[in-house]
Amino acid sequence: MAAITAQMVKELRGATGAGMLDCKNALSETDGDFDRAVEYLREKGLAAAAKKADRVAHEGIIGTYVHHGSKVAAMVELNCETDFVARTEQFQGLARDLAMHVVASNPEYVAREEVPADVLDREISIYRAQAQESGKPEKILDRIAEGKLEKWYSDVCLMEQEYFKDSDRNVQDVLVENIASLGENIQVRRFSRMQVG
Repeated sequence: MAAITAQMVKELRGATGAGMLDCKNALSETDGDFDRAVEYLREKGLAAAAKKADRVAHEGIIGTYVHHGSKVAAMVELNCETDFVARTEQFQGLARDLAMHVVASNPEYVAREEVPADVLDREISIYRAQAQESGKPEKILDRIAEGKLEKWYSDVCLMEQEYFKDSDRNVQDVLVENIASLGENIQVRRFSRMQVG
């Protein structure tokens, strides 16, 4: 078993934002393997975040961002469970980053559950028609339409969009990581994007 040094714990904490004790435990569990310890903490954090998803998030702030030149701006209502977390630098930074993401990526809905049924029906019929026109067999038209619909969700739903600061993660991943590190349920309630003209 590898000896766990204070420097190893410090480096893991810097890379993950997890608590010192959690980092020490992760390194112990993974026999000092840094990459496995990072994965261990992620899995533990994701599991903890999933447990918090049902808790009521009625506190929070409105994050704002006005782009250079003041031609486009966004506001995001980000909720958490306590005023204490709402006042943290991490939470406020997340709210501002999400507003910046809304300016950059221009989503239409927070999540796929918000997409109206008539919009969904229209998109599916468009994708089916496109597949049919390209000569695809009838039996696979629905599968093709569903695949295109998933891609459409990742374009128009904030939670499924590729995060503007890190293309390896989507907005939902970023939210879950913050839930894990802040220890509270966090939800994007709504957003508004304004553009001159």
